[in-house]
Amino acid sequence: MGLHTAIETSGFLGDRVDESYLSQLDLVLLDIKSSKPDTYRWVTGRDLTPTLRFAERLASLGKPTWVPFTLVPGFTDDPENVEGIAKFVAPMKNVEWVEIQPFHQLGAFKWKAMNLDYRNANTPTPTPNLIARVIDQCSLVASSRCSR
Repeated sequence: MGLHTAIETSGFLGDRVDESYLSQLDLVLLDIKSSKPDTYRWVTGRDLTPTLRFAERLASLGKPTWVPFTLVPGFTDDPENVEGIAKFVAPMKNVEWVEIQPFHQLGAFKWKAMNLDYRNANTPTPTPNLIARVIDQCSLVASSRCSR
């Protein structure tokens, strides 16, 4: 039918996705929350390794990939973390874009509706200066593929 197909994923189940499935995709949005295993586990509750393995698999296939990166003050804004993600994706020719997504509180109501503890209730949104620093830092390593 000529439709452009895309998925957004953390890549956690990437080892279980077969080549036939991947061949149907035109684009993968691979959400890499952190390059630091401890931070990744704190944010997602999962291990970082499957996500990185899936990213490497996509690179080996040349599958067009975008990497959304959520910038959370006090959690993912550490310069070492940003550099780690940028260095990881820099050699990957299939990664077309690293999108810096500033954290926001728009989904906070969902946690309340589900009677769940929302541990980011007091987390601020990133300042314009922080966003600019992260975009600049990422762009230095991963060329001009980093933006908002």
